[in-house]
Amino acid sequence: MRMTRTALCATALAFTAFLSGCERPPVNSVQRGYRGTGMVEVYNPRVLASQAPSNALPQVQPPASPDGPKASQVYQNVKVLGDLSVGEFTRVMLAMTAWVAPQQGCTYCHAAEGMASDALYTKVVARRMLEMTRHINSDWKTHVAETGVTCYTCHRGQPVPSKVWFTAATQKQATGMVGNDAGQNKPAVATGLSSLPYDPYTPFLLQTAEIRVAGTTALQTGNRHSIKQTEHTYGLMMHMSDSLGVNCTYCHNSRSFSDWDQSTPQRGTAWYGIRMAGDLNVNYMAPLTSTFPPNRLGPTGDVAKVNCATCHQGAFKPLYGASMLKDYPELSGAHSAMAPAAAASGAAAAPAAPTVALAAPAAPTATK
Repeated sequence: MRMTRTALCATALAFTAFLSGCERPPVNSVQRGYRGTGMVEVYNPRVLASQAPSNALPQVQPPASPDGPKASQVYQNVKVLGDLSVGEFTRVMLAMTAWVAPQQGCTYCHAAEGMASDALYTKVVARRMLEMTRHINSDWKTHVAETGVTCYTCHRGQPVPSKVWFTAATQKQATGMVGNDAGQNKPAVATGLSSLPYDPYTPFLLQTAEIRVAGTTALQTGNRHSIKQTEHTYGLMMHMSDSLGVNCTYCHNSRSFSDWDQSTPQRGTAWYGIRMAGDLNVNYMAPLTSTFPPNRLGPTGDVAKVNCATCHQGAFKPLYGASMLKDYPELSGAHSAMAPAAAASGAAAAPAAPTVALAAPAAPTATK
């Protein structure tokens, strides 16, 4: 029996009403740039809610007096925080335990038979990580500004940060397969399960590959801005977008992605962030390779390294921009001297700024 037009309309309306009752909360959009450029960020409230617990701030340890003898005068083998008073030193140690090893306690880094001993590799690593933290807060203000970082920024209560990376092992592919020499055509989470090169980190965050999509001259002139190099860049950009929970227009103007004069100030911050990650991997993480036991190394025998996700973990700013450094100024370092490894390699503490003008976009306004 055929339905009448009235019955059909009534059924459609009922089905629509049913679906509207099951509709999930709508996403929110925020205009971040000039009208007509498509520079809009879309935020899913369900995703933000799922991220909230991991971005909650830990309890702040009660303040300690800077007066009294220094830690290096009272304790043995204090090589990094010896400039702190005994009270400040103890406070930082308690905070680090809560940030890094809340389940394991002090003996995760310190030998039970002697706290001054360097017998545990975790203590050697922790010491170097403290130097790295002070280096970031002192020498990379171009990226972290006055917000800074602490151990918690990366660790979030875990001995090993949840977001680290290892150099990907070479994948077995059929001889002559397209992309075989570029390390691609194997779906990887890092590149959104696409056919892009599956290791977007090593070229840019450990080596010194140039990040550039469009060349200014023809390929015959010898420039390396070909499609092959573009694919590596796109892989890194996908990682950055996912790590910060934003889309391309958070940094780029969609009218001209390569034009710095039309980009947002965040692109400059990201420029420094890429180079900061490379500095940390080359001068702090890689030199620790022999310190770690084999079970802590990657498939190619390399040490765990940092990328954008290590600190950001899905948020446009780590911990949504909350600063823990103001509560723990001991980790800022009045002036962090160049790291020994960096000095040996001749690496600078921070590169020069991009020689471009960053145009500020219009103030963010919510769109209907």
